[in-house]
Amino acid sequence: MRKLIVCFAIILLIAAPSYAEVKEYRLPNGLNVLMIEDHKAPLAVFQIWYRVGSRNEPAGKTGLSHLLEHMMFKGTPKYGSKAFSNLVQKYGGTDNAYTTKDYTMYYQRLPSGKIDLSIELEADRMKNLLMDEKETLAERDVVMEERRLRYEDDPQTSLYEEVMAAAFKVYPYRWPVIGWMSDLKGIGRDDLYDYYKKYYSPDNAVIVVSGDINPDELIKKIEAGFSGIKPSPVPRPEITSEEPPQKGQRRVYLKREAELPYMLAVYHAPAFPDEDAYSLEVLAMVLSGGKSGRVYKSLIYEKKIAISAFADYSGLTSGPALFYLGGTASPGRDIGEVERAFHEEIDKIKAGPPSGIEVQKARNQIEASFLMSQDSIYFQAQLTGMYEMAGGWRLKDSYLQGIRKVTPEDIQRVARKYLIEDAGTVGILMPVKENK
Repeated sequence: MRKLIVCFAIILLIAAPSYAEVKEYRLPNGLNVLMIEDHKAPLAVFQIWYRVGSRNEPAGKTGLSHLLEHMMFKGTPKYGSKAFSNLVQKYGGTDNAYTTKDYTMYYQRLPSGKIDLSIELEADRMKNLLMDEKETLAERDVVMEERRLRYEDDPQTSLYEEVMAAAFKVYPYRWPVIGWMSDLKGIGRDDLYDYYKKYYSPDNAVIVVSGDINPDELIKKIEAGFSGIKPSPVPRPEITSEEPPQKGQRRVYLKREAELPYMLAVYHAPAFPDEDAYSLEVLAMVLSGGKSGRVYKSLIYEKKIAISAFADYSGLTSGPALFYLGGTASPGRDIGEVERAFHEEIDKIKAGPPSGIEVQKARNQIEASFLMSQDSIYFQAQLTGMYEMAGGWRLKDSYLQGIRKVTPEDIQRVARKYLIEDAGTVGILMPVKENK
């Protein structure tokens, strides 16, 4: 077994794509530009990241960031509604966007010879977005329906919202990215436009371009397109909230029409670049690294008390992070069994560190996923942008070094330090029969 792991590590080093150099530029108006040159194919990805997400929204106006993302596709005086996407598709490209708690990102994937189109279109909607009253109200209804279908009609997602609201008492991660329904109903055109003028400006944005490009030539075009846009004159309030230490377990019970019971437990943990973040990520892989992970082998394969079980940690956040445990009970089994089985696996690690072979395997899985994802120009850009949003793109270069240093004793230490009852919030989905 040890020989197989060593061989796998060697194969990783041989087969892994090499790191592409990141070139950084900053315009006088504050716009930061990161470029990754990769000539494997005649394609390029253009991404623009705005440092605004649901955590920046004022109380009572949750959902502003996500609704504004929708409105960014509704046109400018020069390019009407849907014209943006139609132009990208005309040249064989694709475009989309997404909103998180920390940022909003827009992207286009185009033939490299057409990447100028992204510069023109993104610069135009950064400063000239139309926000018609009727269009705004219509899109607000679209988002409200999206909330109904994807969140309120999904029991597990509803439980996630309840757990987040309980786990965070102060920090604005406590509300959902899509917003609460009561808040969405109250958002008007002026709310969105003011939010747009405050956060959508060059001094609050980062452009990441990856692919078949010449950075020194492309930066001149970006300067021509964006240099005339001034920084926002509207002050952006800093988030000064600090989540107080949790001094007791919190429990949430949700009764919904569902097939099977489900549980979700979260524990407060530090975010990158805290040194413990690397150990927490390896711990999640030890517990949940495919069918060889501890929770799969114990809860699903051996005890057969769950049909799904996972552990997860993602420290790429601007604010406090969480460590997740979750699972769905097998038919006829009690969800309490699943919760107890999770604790048994955690207690085993607290009592004795995992083996060196087990930790090496987990590190290899993380490294393989990290390196192979960068064979895609989209994920090259996305990883760079995510690290930039979390504290600086250069953190990406030290990520694997941190993972490789994690020892079995580190795994035991962080399990003891963070996966404790008083730091946890547990949500239980309790199925009820449909009323006919």
